[in-house]
Amino acid sequence: MTPSRGAWGVVGVDEAGRGPWAGPVVAAAVVLAEPIAGVTDSKRLSARSRERAAALIRSEAVAWGVGRADVTEIDALNIRRATFLAMARAVAVVAETSPIAEVLVDGREIPDDLPAPARPVVGGDALEPAISAASILAKTLRDAEMVLLDEAYPGYGFGRHKGYGTAEHRRALEELGPCPMHRRSFAPVRRLLGG
Repeated sequence: MTPSRGAWGVVGVDEAGRGPWAGPVVAAAVVLAEPIAGVTDSKRLSARSRERAAALIRSEAVAWGVGRADVTEIDALNIRRATFLAMARAVAVVAETSPIAEVLVDGREIPDDLPAPARPVVGGDALEPAISAASILAKTLRDAEMVLLDEAYPGYGFGRHKGYGTAEHRRALEELGPCPMHRRSFAPVRRLLGG
């Protein structure tokens, strides 16, 4: 078994919500003792399968944590830095209860302020079980938050498109204008504000 395959203290990190026009960016960090059957890249699973997998991860992971950056932070920092902030917050939650030997981050870049050595893993959500688990937790938790935001801000369709730039979302923005959950630093929203 290589260190990145279920070793104690190896944390997998991934995010959900970098591209949407609305809502937070959410990151999860997961330590697994061993791979969990059925846990793979969240994009390969149906919503129902993701929910089942998320429940398994929460019950079987050695440790897991979630971090988020809200719309205000995204607009103030930019999406890249806000994503790194969410990732660092998720890893910090894990570090409170578990020793961390290494952090594996999905993608090409890693946050600077992690409590252990870290390395990027391109396509890690499909390659590393702990990153796959993190991708599922981040996606399911963010999706659930967007459903709640749909109730708080009716008319935008957040529960369906999760804040992504769909035709439905564009029409709602044009008709209703942006709500407090819209990322004003993102071009489609900024254009509606005359920027």
